[in-house]
Amino acid sequence: MPSPATNRQALSIGEVLSQLRADFPDVTISKIRFLESEGLVEPQRSASGYRKFTRDDVGRLRYVLAAQRDQYLPLRVIKQHLEALDRGLEPPGPSGGGPRVPSALMSVDGLPGPETFGRDAGDVRLSREELIDEAGITAQQLTALEEYGLVSPRSGGGYDADALMVAKTVADMARFGIEPRHLRAFRSAADREVGLVEQVVTPLVRQRGPEARGRAEETAKEIAALSVRLHATLVKAGLRPVLHR
Repeated sequence: MPSPATNRQALSIGEVLSQLRADFPDVTISKIRFLESEGLVEPQRSASGYRKFTRDDVGRLRYVLAAQRDQYLPLRVIKQHLEALDRGLEPPGPSGGGPRVPSALMSVDGLPGPETFGRDAGDVRLSREELIDEAGITAQQLTALEEYGLVSPRSGGGYDADALMVAKTVADMARFGIEPRHLRAFRSAADREVGLVEQVVTPLVRQRGPEARGRAEETAKEIAALSVRLHATLVKAGLRPVLHR
């Protein structure tokens, strides 16, 4: 059952029409129903059969109407754009091509940017073919990454932003002759670091109150960023004698 808060946020088709008409004077209830029939928006239904739109539904309708008005895109293409957005991807650009991975997922220096620690990697969903293409690896390399536990598909299918980051990094390391089988130690070390962070964060998660989870997330984010810094510094320091022999 929807919560009372969800019910308060639900809008009737008439209320949606009122919100949209300020920017799209020509929109009608029939138009909204048509877009629903085409699968571009899927409002819930009340027990009596009335449509109940959420804010996300209204946002999707705005996107569709603006794409039709400003870019003259057919509904087939707009639907592809919406499917890309639903998977956390950027829609194809004016020149065409497929959906694109948001550039913010990888910082300029190739390290995970600070914003990636606060973002749910599951917001991005890539097919196997998309992951191979975006990471610049082969199907055989992806199979090897999975065999050595470096990458795994999500339970619901597809790959998330973390899988892309790992695959892309491994592809760069392959230029130096480093193969997935050489990287099992990284997986083991990461698992140990996760266990350490978990010891710190678990007591915070168990605390009651609406702010407890937020504190736990911020703590995990900060420790994760520090662990990346520490790891990079230790590797750099360890290589110094090798480079100055």
